[in-house]
Amino acid sequence: MGPSPMPFLAVKNSVGLHHHCDFTRRCLQSCSRFRHSHSTKRHPTESEPKIGPYIVRVAIHGCLANFQDSASTNARYFASLVPLVNCFRLLVHGLSLVSNEGLVKSVTREGNPEELLKGPLYYVLVLILCAVLFWRDSPIGLISVSMMCAGDGVADIMGRKFGSVKILYNKKKSWAGSISMFVFGFLASVGMLYYYSVLGYFQLDWVSTVQRVAFVSLAATLVESLPITELVDDNICVPLVSMAAAYMSFS
Repeated sequence: MGPSPMPFLAVKNSVGLHHHCDFTRRCLQSCSRFRHSHSTKRHPTESEPKIGPYIVRVAIHGCLANFQDSASTNARYFASLVPLVNCFRLLVHGLSLVSNEGLVKSVTREGNPEELLKGPLYYVLVLILCAVLFWRDSPIGLISVSMMCAGDGVADIMGRKFGSVKILYNKKKSWAGSISMFVFGFLASVGMLYYYSVLGYFQLDWVSTVQRVAFVSLAATLVESLPITELVDDNICVPLVSMAAAYMSFS
């Protein structure tokens, strides 16, 4: 169960219903045109192999659209299947049950398959956690994912490229990386909140929201800059601190 609704947050389930009706109408029109066009052919047997894939595509699109716009609690579990499959993939390769050098080299830093069981695995576990607990009903999940993906992700890139000036209390972190984390984490969080508010899932007081997001970004940036990487991975401490700060700010 996610956190209780905030005073300024109002979920609009009617938007999803509107999308369902519109999508169903367009699917029926497409099927009608498809049936009419093939009924006028002289050799229907030539077109029969194409009917199956077409129906499958329509069914898959309808299923995905229903889950995307669904207000059902099952939708969040369906969405979490994607990172769950990736989690299983990381476990299999991290335990060396299956060999895939391309995956190991693209995800790890030192080319050791066991690294897949650390940062990358924590990453997908946090995605599953945010999808199941917060879904689209709360800014907490959106901000936490944004800080981990955009904030911490860009911080690593900018720190490696422009990180010549190190932070006094942590020589493994740079000012360029920390500033990048705050800026890009903040912008990504505000952007995601605006996107979902436009879709109608909730409404926010943007003056206070921007201030709260800035506070969460600052808290996550400070934790990421601490010399605790050997004890706690960034993909654990950054989203957890973001969740805690966002919960205190938005509740």
